[in-house]
Amino acid sequence: MFTDTFAVLDVETTGLGRYDRVAEVAVVTVDHTGKQLDRWETLVNPERDLGPQHIHGIRAEEIRKAPTFADIADELEFRLSGNVLVAHNLSFDSRFLRQEFTRLGRELPGRFLDLGMCTMTAARSYLPGSRRGLRDCCDAFSIDILDAHCAGADAEATATLLGCYLDIDARPWHSALEAAVDWFGTPPPIARVAYRKPADWQPPHFLEKLAAALPASAGPAEHDQYLAILDRALLDRYLSASEKDELLALAADLGIDRETALRLHGEYFDAVVDAAWEDGIVTESERADLLLLAGLLGIDDAALAAAFEPRLPRESPARTTPTLAPAVRHGDLVCLTGDMQMAREDIVARLGRLGIGVHPGVTKKVKLLIAADPDSLSGKAKKARDYGIPVVSEDYLFTHLLKGEK
Repeated sequence: MFTDTFAVLDVETTGLGRYDRVAEVAVVTVDHTGKQLDRWETLVNPERDLGPQHIHGIRAEEIRKAPTFADIADELEFRLSGNVLVAHNLSFDSRFLRQEFTRLGRELPGRFLDLGMCTMTAARSYLPGSRRGLRDCCDAFSIDILDAHCAGADAEATATLLGCYLDIDARPWHSALEAAVDWFGTPPPIARVAYRKPADWQPPHFLEKLAAALPASAGPAEHDQYLAILDRALLDRYLSASEKDELLALAADLGIDRETALRLHGEYFDAVVDAAWEDGIVTESERADLLLLAGLLGIDDAALAAAFEPRLPRESPARTTPTLAPAVRHGDLVCLTGDMQMAREDIVARLGRLGIGVHPGVTKKVKLLIAADPDSLSGKAKKARDYGIPVVSEDYLFTHLLKGEK
């Protein structure tokens, strides 16, 4: 790997505290002239809740199968060795770097961290009178940040900023290079990395991952089991990656192939359609619900069109009655996890007025876990899945539980 160069680092984290974790890391290597030589980045599974996702924009669905810090530590250390560490707000990034390596029982050379250079602090000399945020400094040099709060984009912007500083006065940066510390000489195996998905990325329907045919032939009892889990997963009209994986694993275990699963989805959808037509009319809210449900279940256009044709009440083939009412009622307990859009105390107060208690932890008495991100990796979410307690999105809180509450 490169030596006698600058390793420009950026990390995205689950929060600001000592128990928070790195969720994304990037290193851009820059030579003494300011030329960018390499960009390496990866999402990192923090093995806990992601914290303020509205800031870093990382989704738990992306993190679930990303490498842990332990998985990438050797490659990251190899990329840092022999270089001068540079970051915008170095004290923040180096603190998290130290915390993560310390958790693994490893230490980076103290001299390496002490010799690090901060482009934010250097702005006092290069941009006197300017604000020192990364975007402010970049704006001063007309540097675009294509995806702010993405580690790779922020590291590359910082590297470009460093190049501008070098053009103005390279002496302090070259002096730092002369003292660079080289300690990791043997290249490690290349670490597996995971990248963010584009904001508009749409995955194929999850049943595409299910085998077209399975050797076992599932019967009605197996179908009931699958429909029961499907109904629980669709409670909040959102299928998280965890729920999709659970459905795929269950279908495979029960010998339910793709064709059978799609037929069961059709039966379930028909049961919801029947319920919508029970009063002889499909309201706008019911229409929106059916459109959403059709997308989640993979219902074809013909079946969706038929859903809006008037029909008389009939016996639905689905053996599991779809859950159309809130999963909790007066006297029940729920639990919360993640950084919610509404203040936690306000949520507790509003639920309390409905007679719904908020429990601090997940026990078997809890009926529902409300998560800022339904794919949350928090300990509460893991326990809820183990207990078979539904994990629903924060939206469900407002569209169902608190609907009409003053």
